[in-house]
Amino acid sequence: MSGYLVTLATIIAINAIVACGLNVIVGFAGQISLGHAAFFGIGAYSAAILATKAGWTFWAALPCVIAVTAFVGLLLGIPSLRVREDFLAITTIGINFIVEAVFNNFEFFGGALGMGGIPRVALLDFKLRGTEFFYLCVAFLIIVIAVCWWLTRCWAGLACFALREEEAAAASVGISPVRFKLLAFVIGTAMAGLGGSLYAHFMRFISASDFAFPLSVSLLSMVVVGGIGTLWGPILGAVIIGILPEVFRPLIDYRILFYTTLLLLMIRFQPGGLLGENSTARRVFTKMLPRSKS
Repeated sequence: MSGYLVTLATIIAINAIVACGLNVIVGFAGQISLGHAAFFGIGAYSAAILATKAGWTFWAALPCVIAVTAFVGLLLGIPSLRVREDFLAITTIGINFIVEAVFNNFEFFGGALGMGGIPRVALLDFKLRGTEFFYLCVAFLIIVIAVCWWLTRCWAGLACFALREEEAAAASVGISPVRFKLLAFVIGTAMAGLGGSLYAHFMRFISASDFAFPLSVSLLSMVVVGGIGTLWGPILGAVIIGILPEVFRPLIDYRILFYTTLLLLMIRFQPGGLLGENSTARRVFTKMLPRSKS
């Protein structure tokens, strides 16, 4: 593949990892989040600081980056439990703006100039570039998908689904809303931290504007378009949202209008997303499958 296609594919793979984390929070646990880019940025800045200031390698810093992002997600998830629906959306938007302002105004994080000099990822003294780094991102994406699949089968994931459908009824049978909502926040933000670490080492320069509110809208668009609460929906959404801006690059200044229009159209005509229940794509695919003869 050409360098342009490799770069585009790598960004899509990283966004798919972050979108899967958002899907755990929004699709699995039913918690509205419009500030997921903040945790993406926390992961990226944590990786950049450990690499440039502490001299840690990507592999040594990765567990710490994921732990830091998950811990921040836990701390910010606690006050979010006290609000619901529209108020929760406003709260998460505020978190995004606060985190961006911290990155943009504190010299420790590079301030308005951002952070550069982030080293490439090395594997056995071989620096991963281009296609090799893309394969690394795909490998991590497979791990993230496996974790999401496990969540759909384990007790914790089923408890999150129950809270999403009817919180009061789930609580009446012994499911703790606080415990499992926070679990969803921790897992979802940990995946965002993983994506942020990959992004920082891929771009090798980051700034606060990379993780602004428009990115949160884009990530939510990926989840909604692909199919909220589905396993493969965020990946399909990341591919679609990643490719369309390249096709319509002259309209890049209107991306927020584009994402908003796309969300409204999906909510109106395909509320379950392209891969959600009762979606047109799923009905067509079901009809194409051969029926077993009784």
